[in-house]
Amino acid sequence: MKKMKQFLALLCLGIVGVLLVGCQKQSVTQKANTQDTWAKIKKRGTLLIGVDDSFVPMDFRQKNGQLVGYDVDLTKAVCKKLGLKAEFQSIDWSMKETELRNGTIDVIWNGYTRTKARTKKVAFSRVYERSGQALVVRKDSGINKFSDMKGKTLGVQQGSTAYTDLLKYPKLLKQYIKNGTPIIYNDNNSSFLDLKAGRIQGVLTGSVYAGYYATHLDKNKYKLIGLDVFPSDQVAVGMRKGDRTLLKKINWALGELQKDGTLRKINQKWLGIDDDYLGPVD
Repeated sequence: MKKMKQFLALLCLGIVGVLLVGCQKQSVTQKANTQDTWAKIKKRGTLLIGVDDSFVPMDFRQKNGQLVGYDVDLTKAVCKKLGLKAEFQSIDWSMKETELRNGTIDVIWNGYTRTKARTKKVAFSRVYERSGQALVVRKDSGINKFSDMKGKTLGVQQGSTAYTDLLKYPKLLKQYIKNGTPIIYNDNNSSFLDLKAGRIQGVLTGSVYAGYYATHLDKNKYKLIGLDVFPSDQVAVGMRKGDRTLLKKINWALGELQKDGTLRKINQKWLGIDDDYLGPVD
């Protein structure tokens, strides 16, 4: 009986110890999340950027292993304005907010969509890119707006956001296409092959992928229509709530890149769009 009491006492002490350690770790993490770390970042001279290095065309690796993409170019341009070196860290995308909260990265910068749920735990920069749906057509098609698709055949990927939006907002595009029904494809590549061959006259797909395809995979043969018609995702830089100085610095740098034309050049290079949209400062 005495041994049992001793065992239970030790067990209780162990549990209390684990709880205390857990609370201490949580306290340290919470403190890190509310601190303004700009002085530390400036002294280090690098900005630690969390990315998914397989996200074409935002951040992805070439055959030689080099990291390239829209956000790679934009991040380096911002860091140059801030006198910092961009240091990219490949992360598990499902753990991005945890990596940020724990301080292993300074920012999430990888086609990161600003949502109401995320703004509760992450501070966001100005929106620098709107990722919605785009109608891709051949440049020689004579199609310049959605209504020009009247009686023509549209391709869309099954289960995609583009397909969902097409059905959700039928008066935008669906009402014009042949029989009011698109051709369904298992993947975007197949739909673009049919577009190239003239078997269909348009493809509705995500604007980021569409821009990359039109600009890089089949240059100068396609154009994007209706970038601002469907509701769009708002892409921005995510950082800790406490990093108010870093937030101001990044917002300032993005504004400078808009002024000097760099933002427009990056959009043209990676997305094939002549645009330099930059959302307002909160």
